[in-house]
Amino acid sequence: MFKQSRLLKKLDHTLLAVVALIIIFSLVTIYSATKDDSVLKNDFVKQILNIVIGLVGMVIVLNINYEDLAKHMKPLYIINLVLLGAVIFMGDSALGAQRWIEIGPFRFQPSEFSKLIIIVCFAVFLNSRQGKLRKFRDLIPCFAFIGVPVLLILKQPDLGTSLVFMAIMFGMLFAAGARPLLLVCLIAGGLAFVSLWIWAHFWFQANYAYDLWIPLKDYQLTRLTIFINPWVDWHGDGYHVIQSQIAIGQGGLLGRGLFQGSQTHGDFLPIQDTDFIFSVVGEELGFIGAVGLLVLFFILIYRCIYIAVNAKDNFGFLLSAGVISMITFHVLVNVGMTTGIMPVTGIPLPMFSYGGSNMITNLAALGLLLNINMKKQNILF
Repeated sequence: MFKQSRLLKKLDHTLLAVVALIIIFSLVTIYSATKDDSVLKNDFVKQILNIVIGLVGMVIVLNINYEDLAKHMKPLYIINLVLLGAVIFMGDSALGAQRWIEIGPFRFQPSEFSKLIIIVCFAVFLNSRQGKLRKFRDLIPCFAFIGVPVLLILKQPDLGTSLVFMAIMFGMLFAAGARPLLLVCLIAGGLAFVSLWIWAHFWFQANYAYDLWIPLKDYQLTRLTIFINPWVDWHGDGYHVIQSQIAIGQGGLLGRGLFQGSQTHGDFLPIQDTDFIFSVVGEELGFIGAVGLLVLFFILIYRCIYIAVNAKDNFGFLLSAGVISMITFHVLVNVGMTTGIMPVTGIPLPMFSYGGSNMITNLAALGLLLNINMKKQNILF
């Protein structure tokens, strides 16, 4: 009991306080985004339940020995593949994607939980290869390890989560000692190849009425390109981006006022409690509110980096790097797509957008970081 109380004192209270502020901020914003819609209004109540479950998950993860997770890498990896594969055969569809599994009253998204599972499994995988990631051929097994679940996720299809997996992989490879120049070249080369492939697809389609094969649905391809000039199809595929930009632009410096956003409450802003919730903040609370939220995320990520740097072992450091990569990528892409500088990929804002699976995954991931921080020093009595 005494040892447990000493460990609890080592909790990162700054991180916990920032998480609490982000969640409170999110609940106010979700309430504003849904209060005029009787159907969406239920999301506010559901989100409170999601937060409670997420906090329970955080406490559970906090009370395990994170070093013991390494012993369960193989079964965790297999369970992950089974869950992702089950979505393809028994998943529910929504918004053109088959990503959810429904069991009785419970509906969850395995690809969200998969992010945390793959962080744990990949940390074990990389920990055994420390110092052996200097050449391209050394990275091929890593690509294969991550590639299998990514292919299953793309099959759903879920481009956004696939990109999150890529961010986790490269972030953890960097932390594991892979050469930065090699990683930069791989990322740049990959982006160039994908861009050329998409361009060739549209060129063949326009000039020869021939569809060059590409592992993406038509709507996913459109999302990847429409942000460049959404006014080309302002009433169709570009509508989401345009309405989001209008909402943020109308907010100005101080915003139109909480619960006063015309885009938000005029039913113009699409999926405003999930993917485009940052647009609600920008419209109603303005530049000040948006920057305030970003500052909270900056402090959160800073504290996560602090925990990673001070981890007592390499395994804890790699786990921390995976969580940091996941959260940072989510924030950058979500804010980027709502402001129109990145493609719309359906990536939620962590612990802010409505969604149970995402909330539970992120809180459990932060519980893992708190766990690593508590055990950064051996306590002797």
